[in-house]
Amino acid sequence: MNKPAVSMPIKLAFGIGASGEAATNWIFNALTFFYYTQILGLSGTMTAAAVTIGIASDAITDPLMGSISDRWRSRLGRRHPFMFAAPLPLVITIYLIFSPPVEYAGWALFAWFAVFTVLMRVCSTLFAVPHLAMGAELSDDYIERSKIMSYNNIFTYVGVIIMHVVVWVFIFPSYDDGRMTQVAYMPIVIFCSSLIMICMLGSAFATRGQIAIMKKVPDDLPPFSFRQLLSEMYSAIQNRNYLFLLLGLFFLSLTIGTHETLGLYMYTFYWEFTDQQIAVLILSNVFGYAIGFATAATLHTIIEKRWAIVATAAGLSVTWSAAVTLRLFDMAPENTTWSLVAFIILFGTMASACGSILNISVMSALADIADEHEINSGRRQEGIFYSARTFFAKATNGVGHVIAGIALDIIEFPQGVEASQIHPDKIYALGIVDGPFAMIWGLVSAVLYAGYRIDKAYHAEIIAELQRRSAAVA
Repeated sequence: MNKPAVSMPIKLAFGIGASGEAATNWIFNALTFFYYTQILGLSGTMTAAAVTIGIASDAITDPLMGSISDRWRSRLGRRHPFMFAAPLPLVITIYLIFSPPVEYAGWALFAWFAVFTVLMRVCSTLFAVPHLAMGAELSDDYIERSKIMSYNNIFTYVGVIIMHVVVWVFIFPSYDDGRMTQVAYMPIVIFCSSLIMICMLGSAFATRGQIAIMKKVPDDLPPFSFRQLLSEMYSAIQNRNYLFLLLGLFFLSLTIGTHETLGLYMYTFYWEFTDQQIAVLILSNVFGYAIGFATAATLHTIIEKRWAIVATAAGLSVTWSAAVTLRLFDMAPENTTWSLVAFIILFGTMASACGSILNISVMSALADIADEHEINSGRRQEGIFYSARTFFAKATNGVGHVIAGIALDIIEFPQGVEASQIHPDKIYALGIVDGPFAMIWGLVSAVLYAGYRIDKAYHAEIIAELQRRSAAVA
């Protein structure tokens, strides 16, 4: 028998945890690359290399956390112990990333950034994988899952919006040339850490009542071992639908990561925006995410998740790069004008709407794949499947850092120089990377996403078979 519809308070409680995760990703995606290259003077390639080490650690820790979470037995269930444990060490690592010893430079600074990036990613995984797996367990209904993930999605962007507004409306403007001033970053770290603690611990505490009705660890599930972990990962990748989602997520990460990493560079040097104008740009996220939240579940009743994923991946890729690409052809308003702000908000709204629907669709699809996997293997392992989501979410900024760091060194983009003093050819090259180059990978992901084939009818058959097996065991 299907679980009843999830109540609004539980959806809200689940969703708010995503705001803490979003704050973590925002401060790292939006600020750390700029901070280490423009403020601390580390080369783009070395900064990118430090993040690459973090990506390598994610390849181990994300599925490891998924497997451990699937097996954990405690009075708090198999997800909540990690959700309670993660926030404090996470905020400590964020503080240390932005507080390297003043005498550090070159390889010493690189080592500091690499070590605490790895630790930050581990702590983020400790919350994100169990949190998403819990969301998949709240319902087994095809459409209800989309609604649940809509709350996760909208609260993700609530975290983004809060961080953006606080930083660009209140913190940076309170300093003279705040984005280029090192002391301006510590108030951001303190605020971000507070938001993470409140949202993550709040989500864990408010959903603890669901522990009793969530799925338990099967008695026949083998104990954890690295050999067993590799076996589970291999089994998951054998699922054709899962494999195509993974491939799509990877190529999409190249597009999103490049844009997010170069965001502050584009605002500062390409568009030459003021702090006030950058603050207003958040309207594109507000409008776009609201559209996605309001329409995603309804869209899934009209068209299959597969086609929603393909269409929005292509739409995100084109619209996010459109303003930059049009500027390359001198088809955009002049820099530092409010006409340009409106121009970018227009395309940004379309990109945000596509990105919102895409994220909801993929997260809902992963829950459907977990059902299919249970049919094929007899095991319920949301943790393993959602660990891929957290890995590629972090790979989004990681791969973007790598691309951006190498590209900035190749074009010899200057450090600590005002936009007016930078040669136009270097500004143009920056636009090439953030425009056409970033767009290509997202279009590749749209093609790969088309390989996902679970539709509503097939999923209904899966649920019916799971219910039949459950009744037979009972």
